Amino acid sequence: MPVLRSIRERFERERPLEGVKVAACLHVTAETAGLMRALAAGGADTALCSANPLTTQDEVAAALVDDRVPVQAARGEDVEAYARHVRALAGWGPDVTLDDGADLLVLLHDRGGADDVLGGAEETTTGLLRLRRLEAEGRLACPVIAVNESRTERTFNDRYGTGQSALDGILRATNLMLAGHTLVLLGYGATGKGIAQRARGAGAAVIVCEVDPLRALEARMDGYEVMPALAAAERGDLFVTATGSRSVLRREHLERMKDGAVLANAGHFDVEIDLADLRELAGGRVREVLPLVEQYDIGDRRLNLLASGRVVNLAAGEGHPPAVMDMSFANLALAVEHLALHGAELERRVLDVPKGIDEEIARLKLESLGVAIDTLTPDQREYLDSWGQTFSE
Repeated sequence: MPVLRSIRERFERERPLEGVKVAACLHVTAETAGLMRALAAGGADTALCSANPLTTQDEVAAALVDDRVPVQAARGEDVEAYARHVRALAGWGPDVTLDDGADLLVLLHDRGGADDVLGGAEETTTGLLRLRRLEAEGRLACPVIAVNESRTERTFNDRYGTGQSALDGILRATNLMLAGHTLVLLGYGATGKGIAQRARGAGAAVIVCEVDPLRALEARMDGYEVMPALAAAERGDLFVTATGSRSVLRREHLERMKDGAVLANAGHFDVEIDLADLRELAGGRVREVLPLVEQYDIGDRRLNLLASGRVVNLAAGEGHPPAVMDMSFANLALAVEHLALHGAELERRVLDVPKGIDEEIARLKLESLGVAIDTLTPDQREYLDSWGQTFSE
């Protein structure tokens, strides 16, 4: 993770986070450990809990505890333990929060403690939806940097990262052959585009289901079939949800699926596949056929659910490659620095990542790859800055 390493080295010299309390509700993985160590190098007091009970790497949690970073996480913890761990971080009284789903910052709002927070940074579409709802209601009590929407994050984390790692998790769990099969993709945002691109590259036929007419049109122009989910339900061998919404695959879809269809979720929360409908259809006829595959017998057909409907790239795989998380966590590290230095001056709303942060991360990444690019000449810069005036004259 060379970009994060460069930031850590600067943090060690400058100590911009001296005394700042940073609480992170993120997936507890080796890459996250790199982020927590970079923040500590900048002088921050840090604490961590898991954003998903099935993604915690216990050996990483133990290593961070050895580094004197408090960690509230254990792989496979139940919902009660998960909630207790998030509450513990909220009770610590953080100055800055880092979230993967907004659970920590939303809890601070519910407790009335968000007024004391300098700001937060959010990594997911789902989390930003929750925080924008608070903003629309006039209840957002601190600035939030939408890390998920930075150019370096959206392009590389969602398209390249989840696009690859979601399919990796599916293949690890099932050993399914993609070539010659039909993948039905629900949601054609940045994540969906990456999944579709890689599935097609592996020989799968891809059908896209969307509610956004512009994204649906884009999928069609990219060469995919586009149709309503109810029509696609009869054709798919593998279904992947990546919408950020709930119940996008529900009873009416499940009843039409082929025998042996595989269901996977690449969204943050386990609500995209309606698990209550699936359990009701099976009437208790469920068995584990592989360590991460539950088979639901719904009468004349069997449907295979991966990783209990949780985010498949982390629950069944190892998540994004470090080369992708390098830029994601560089965004978070620089967002923490920005909030520590300027949070008190910022508006209490969801904010874009400052352009300078995006450009610095891209510059550092190119440098680590040994890639050089052109720069504008003074004449070119003057022309681009003044062409609007020239046109108006």
